[in-house]
Amino acid sequence: MSHISYNKQWQDAQIAMVDMLAIETPEQPRAPETDTNAAFQLVATMFVKYVQIFRKLEQCYDQIVHPQKRRLIRVVLDGCMGRILELKHEMITMDFSEYHYFDDILADLKLTPNDLEIPIPNYFVLERAQAIEKRERLLGQILARMTLETETQDTTGIMTMDDAIRIIQSHERARQGRLRAKQIGELRLNDQRARQRANMGESKMDKVLAATTIQKFYRRYVVRRDVKKFREEEYMFLGMAMPTFHKDPLKRLLADVRAHEDERRKRQEKHEIAYQQAIIATHEKIKQTEGPDMKERLQDQIRQWFIECRNVSQKFPDFPDEDEGGSNKIFAKKTVEELQEELDAKLESKGKGKGDKKGKKGKKGKKEKKGKKGKKGKKKKKGDDEEGWTLPESQFVTEMIKPSTETYQSFWETRDEGNNFEQNHDSEVVKEEKRTEVQEEVRLEVDALMREELKNLKAAIDKTKEKKKKKKKKKAKKKKKKKEKDLTPDRTIESLYEELVMNRIIIRPPKVTLNDFLGDFNYLPSLIRQAKHEPMPTMYDVKQLTSLYGILPFGSEKVHEIAPQVKGLLICGPRGCGKHMLLHAICNELGANLFDISPQNIYETYREKEGIKMLMHLCSKVGKALQPTVIFIGDCEKLFKKKLKPEEKQFEPKRLAKALPKWLKTIKPGDRVLLVGISHEPYQGVVKPMMKVFQRVILLPRPEYGSRLLLWKTLIPKYGGIITPALDVTSLAKLSDSYAPGHIHDTIVETLTERRLAKMSKHPLQASDFIPGLAHHNAIYKEEEDAYKSWWKKTPLGKKRERFLEEQEEGEGGDGKGKKDKKGGKGKGKKGKGKGKKKR
Repeated sequence: MSHISYNKQWQDAQIAMVDMLAIETPEQPRAPETDTNAAFQLVATMFVKYVQIFRKLEQCYDQIVHPQKRRLIRVVLDGCMGRILELKHEMITMDFSEYHYFDDILADLKLTPNDLEIPIPNYFVLERAQAIEKRERLLGQILARMTLETETQDTTGIMTMDDAIRIIQSHERARQGRLRAKQIGELRLNDQRARQRANMGESKMDKVLAATTIQKFYRRYVVRRDVKKFREEEYMFLGMAMPTFHKDPLKRLLADVRAHEDERRKRQEKHEIAYQQAIIATHEKIKQTEGPDMKERLQDQIRQWFIECRNVSQKFPDFPDEDEGGSNKIFAKKTVEELQEELDAKLESKGKGKGDKKGKKGKKGKKEKKGKKGKKGKKKKKGDDEEGWTLPESQFVTEMIKPSTETYQSFWETRDEGNNFEQNHDSEVVKEEKRTEVQEEVRLEVDALMREELKNLKAAIDKTKEKKKKKKKKKAKKKKKKKEKDLTPDRTIESLYEELVMNRIIIRPPKVTLNDFLGDFNYLPSLIRQAKHEPMPTMYDVKQLTSLYGILPFGSEKVHEIAPQVKGLLICGPRGCGKHMLLHAICNELGANLFDISPQNIYETYREKEGIKMLMHLCSKVGKALQPTVIFIGDCEKLFKKKLKPEEKQFEPKRLAKALPKWLKTIKPGDRVLLVGISHEPYQGVVKPMMKVFQRVILLPRPEYGSRLLLWKTLIPKYGGIITPALDVTSLAKLSDSYAPGHIHDTIVETLTERRLAKMSKHPLQASDFIPGLAHHNAIYKEEEDAYKSWWKKTPLGKKRERFLEEQEEGEGGDGKGKKDKKGGKGKGKKGKGKGKKKR
């Protein structure tokens, strides 16, 4: 794609954003929505549309070369990302469910499931590439030093004479065995050749007959090859056969696309360097050429204001403080009399006593008491929503999306860039931006000079003593925050980082991305909910939820400061479902540090209460300094168990459970630190303290048929296998029901050995090759699934969800035709549901 196509894509995204702003900020206030289904449908549709805009903007920001355009796109991109997180939070508060399904909305908007997939912005890692590379280098050096020390410790022991003789004897026996086998092989080969020579000498074939025989076999081979090729092409054309992945032409095409994208990123770097140099040069030039004139002009205007004020009020005015805007306040669109009245009113308000304040406090207290009484008197009944639901205001929309969209419409939308084929920065725009900055710098200098000049004028002409101005202190009551005590004030971050690596707290995650977590879209959740059943989430839904909870909020600092905060995330599910894979994907997509503070990992190095206190301090200090940071606890249900097994007590997990709630309070907006707990038996822990630590839960399900089929189709070619018509993949997907994705992966790795891959040309893969390996793994039974479901219903969100569903059933039961249904069963009431209500 050229820069023209990316500009067109940016334009399409901005047009869609204008439509969303019309919904977000209507000209007339929208009436509250009393129908909860309609309200949820509105929020869900907005969520889907924002995802479409986000996908376009992310691609534009990644590939557009123009540095000034990229800065504007970045603001809209962050705002759109934050708005997606807010809408997700709003949907959770509306229907009390972690998982939401949009199959009906996709059908209405004529979109595919791929259009709903939330991309991970590349700038999360690319813009921090140097810092990540430096950190990886440091981590590699420390780990290499650790392995060298362990090797030297292992080799300190002296080998005995008996051990040395035993090793020499074993090697000598192996050498003699190899030599004997070689000699026997040569003897057998010689015997075989002698026999062949003897047979050839006895009967000789005619040359013509030999040539005819060879031609016959070769022609048969050629015809069979052509027929097989024609049949495969015909089946491919009819859609009756799968493509052979080892000869897929799309791979080469995708490689060319990636190379082109990398080339554009290199051009981005060059343009960015040139833009930064232009900014510095333009700033200095404007300051040298236009700065003196700006300074002189501003001084003359302020002196003129001094004289006009003195002519009106017979005295020199007070110069506004810098907190009030300084000279900017003087040149606001006001007359001299209005400015003087404001200054006099402020002086009068300062001289008032504290009596007024007490009176105000008393009145305020009475009003508050009356208000409280009024609130107590009113009690809402179930189902009474007189006020209705209104779309809450968003800081992302007002501060980021709307101003950036207006800037695009006023400047970039109508700008002709036909001559800027290389997409270099616009020097005129740079001049305008830097001129404003220089004006502000000059204003601050002039304000300081004019304050001194005004002081001297008052002393000389008015002959009045200058009263010392008291600096205005903010009246807002600031709560005294207990600062976290620094237990390591004399140590650098590098030394603390090295200590955590040496103690195996900081570890290097395997290179895994979120795209490696495979899962298919759920196509029928709306029908399942219409049948009064709760659909099980798919692996695709888990992937989406991971990006919304664990990646997008922590990639951008601006987004993290405003978006709904997620401090703790619990990933739970059966063994082999990919919990650790999701954890490693979060770290790699963010370029984050990974801290392992599992009880079995820290019990040797950080013992007792003081040890845990020091560990949490180090995690907080190093994690905030090198953010984003992911802190991981394995088997976290053991922290919240009532009774521990004897083998679990030695790790003392309860110490960590007491320290975590206090530590989480120290994480504020802007501190991109995420606590991730992993558990395969969450139902063994006490729910209430566990949910205080982990605000969000991702429950991994057993993979459904679509996800299993996708796993078989993707992993077999990945490990060298070839999918032919002889391999019935659909049967494998059916047979692997109740098995986890990890079991399928291990089965494929165990089956596709080097020996089996070498035989594939003569013996293609069949479904029977994988069944023995699959049978060695333990399946996920229904009782285990039911245990996870019942545990989730005990969580705070699960309880709210159950209550919400009960209220919905009661409301639907009350919508019957007549009053007869009140005493009788709920059957008629359910049939008499309102037809106008659309199901989610």
